[in-house]
Amino acid sequence: MKRFSDFNIQITSKAFEGDKITILKVLDKEIIVHDFKVEESKCYKDRGNGLCLYLQISYRDEKRIIFTSSGYLQELIKQVPKSEFPFTTTIIKENECFKFS
Repeated sequence: MKRFSDFNIQITSKAFEGDKITILKVLDKEIIVHDFKVEESKCYKDRGNGLCLYLQISYRDEKRIIFTSSGYLQELIKQVPKSEFPFTTTIIKENECFKFS
């Protein structure tokens, strides 16, 4: 009988590092964005577009993770070329919407 290790299966998704931090704690503060992913929301399937943005960031020299259903942030970060990561930004709130500045 084969062992699981015989299948040579590799993990294809990358886990983000650090503790969760709310977007409000980093609002108007400079952060470094290292990576992101957008997936179906587990909790808020009926809110917004039903998707959740996961951001791998550094804040105060610590790796942290932000979860948000902000459609504006999802749309904006998808336009950043992968070759331009990491980058520095500030998340601002403008007319009840979160945006990168």
